[in-house]
Amino acid sequence: MTVLDRPVPTDAERLAALQRMKRLATSLLVVAAVVFAVAFAFQDSVPWLAYVRAAAEGAMVGAIADWFAVTALFRRPLGLPIPHTAIIPTRKDEIGATLGAFVEHEFLSDDVVLGKLRSIGIARRLGAWLAAPANADRLTGEASVAARGMLTLLGDADVEDVIERLARRHLFEPEWGPAIGRVGERLVAADQQRAAVDVVLEKAGAWLEAHPEAFGRMVSDRLPRWMPGFVDRLVDDRAHREALAFVEAVRSDPGHPLRQAIDGWLAELAEALQHDPATIARVEQIKADLLESPRLREFAGEAWASVKDTLDAALADPQSDLRAALRQAVVEVGARLVADERLAAKVDDWVTDAAAYVVRTYRHEIAGVITETVERWDPRETTEKLELQVGRDLQFIRINGTVVGALAGLAIFSVASFVHGAIG
Repeated sequence: MTVLDRPVPTDAERLAALQRMKRLATSLLVVAAVVFAVAFAFQDSVPWLAYVRAAAEGAMVGAIADWFAVTALFRRPLGLPIPHTAIIPTRKDEIGATLGAFVEHEFLSDDVVLGKLRSIGIARRLGAWLAAPANADRLTGEASVAARGMLTLLGDADVEDVIERLARRHLFEPEWGPAIGRVGERLVAADQQRAAVDVVLEKAGAWLEAHPEAFGRMVSDRLPRWMPGFVDRLVDDRAHREALAFVEAVRSDPGHPLRQAIDGWLAELAEALQHDPATIARVEQIKADLLESPRLREFAGEAWASVKDTLDAALADPQSDLRAALRQAVVEVGARLVADERLAAKVDDWVTDAAAYVVRTYRHEIAGVITETVERWDPRETTEKLELQVGRDLQFIRINGTVVGALAGLAIFSVASFVHGAIG
């Protein structure tokens, strides 16, 4: 397990550990003082206690000195205004500036940042993460929430204005006649109009078969009133049958004169739309009337409302086709990043170049965040936070000082006793 994988203790846990270590270090000082007092009292009658007294004396000196050193970092020992104490609260801003400069020059240097980015293989790691269906689903869900938030933030009136402006610029500003004429010319040249003519003839034949009386009345109503009724019916019936036969003849004969007439008329219309100023002007007038119609604004509103509602519903539904397509796209992108070495190399280069630009351009600003953040901290709160983070480890200095002091005191006393005995 790496350091990053270990669980991070809470502030309450850190405080409890700090208090335990403080009690342990203080207890060692008290023990050293008690041992010193006992050994000092009986060393004349028990000579070897002099060595114990020397060790205890060194332990106390070491413990008190290291207690002073550790305490001086965070506050004034015993509240006394001793110079160069309470270092962290009194030099907080200077420490923040130093820390910011250290991060800027040591952690945000080109060699460190670019070297790390090149070594970790960002594209492959990202691809492997995206290729996992659970991760793709999670990313899609987060993106959907963000997209729905954007839809909520977008003002309907503003979007409608954009749609209207786009429609005016791209649909209404160009001349319609020549464009329609060119399209019509291509369609006629490719005989694409025949399908439309067939549909019209099919619908006309079906209507005639379904409404013989209506067609008959259109004919008989134009006959003189004095004619007998049976003549009207005979005329209606004959006209109806002739009309059906004519429609069927046109439908069944690709070379029928009516079809040729329609093709000719469409070709002439396409030519006029492109080159006849009068025809082009009439189309432009129709366009101008449409442009001034309030229906254009209504169309923009209706189009945006429809798109917005559709998108919102699709983004909100985890089983929608849109969400499914997004998930599949994410998985496919991830799989391609893993399998395609050239693509992965390009992505790595792009990320590295982008990071290099950000680091070179904003290195000082990024480090300045540290300095400014530390400057905004309250000195007392800063001291408490830092002591909570590192205070437990600093208590080991007091413990080590006690042990080392005891060994040093014992060694000094032993050497002095040996030298004194040798000289005497």
